[in-house]
Amino acid sequence: MHSRCIWQQGEHNAFTDLIAWQGALWCVFREATAHVSPDGAFRVLRSTDHGNSWQNMALVQHAAADLRDPKFSCHPDGRLMLLGAGALHDKSQGSHQSYIWYSIDGAVWSAAQAVGDINFWLWRLTWHGQQAYALAYYVGRPSLSRLYIGDSTLQFKLQEDIYQGSYANENSLLFQPDNTAYCLLRRDPEVGLLGRSTPPYRQWHWQALTARIGGPHWLQLADNRAVACVRLYDDRVRTSLCGINIQSGELTEWLTLPSGGDCSYAGMVLQDDRLLLSYYSSHESKTAIYFAAVALSELPAA
Repeated sequence: MHSRCIWQQGEHNAFTDLIAWQGALWCVFREATAHVSPDGAFRVLRSTDHGNSWQNMALVQHAAADLRDPKFSCHPDGRLMLLGAGALHDKSQGSHQSYIWYSIDGAVWSAAQAVGDINFWLWRLTWHGQQAYALAYYVGRPSLSRLYIGDSTLQFKLQEDIYQGSYANENSLLFQPDNTAYCLLRRDPEVGLLGRSTPPYRQWHWQALTARIGGPHWLQLADNRAVACVRLYDDRVRTSLCGINIQSGELTEWLTLPSGGDCSYAGMVLQDDRLLLSYYSSHESKTAIYFAAVALSELPAA
């Protein structure tokens, strides 16, 4: 494994994502004065040499909101997309609104387009075929997770409340070739949940994971192993690669990334025989952005 800091120019640099697009790697994260502050913006970096060097491409801002937790995806028409939440300065109508931005070159971005319902934080947009899926959590009480499903216009046709209970929030969806959907769902302060559903994704079966997790994201390897990057809390707070048994919900820590304290929120890209990751951590005193490359041979065998 190789890991190194790629950005620490902001006072607080955190909440990353990573995507391979147009022959390059792209990393996005929130840059602000603090973990919670009114001035969050999205910094976009690009690497054209497999993550060895990074160039600043854009700073996406919103006059009416503190921008938080950016996530990349690629629209079916080829445009690069950003999904993020805005903590609104004017809270007279609500406290949070999710937004989408588009770009054809990663440098110039469209104006923000509101998406979803007010006070529902759409965490990550996942494409499966021509359909877009986003699981949102209600910012307030009662605790509620709502699944949005729509076509390429992102005018969501289905809005289904699929989980209510303890405080559930951050999440990541994973689709199988047979269209079965799995979901990693963070709860606080309980252990995370593993969800499973089949089309039309109205009914979900939830089972407890064997650990408390934060900032979950995952993908599936060619041999069908599911690998997740999460924050773990049991011994010391850290960011780790973990295997997830999608039948039993057993979570097994495979590899701890150099990390600690305020950390996690990884982006993941599978490229040839390597797993590429972006994440943030404060283990070197300042919250900074890190890029890691892990050879698949470093992970436990199936």
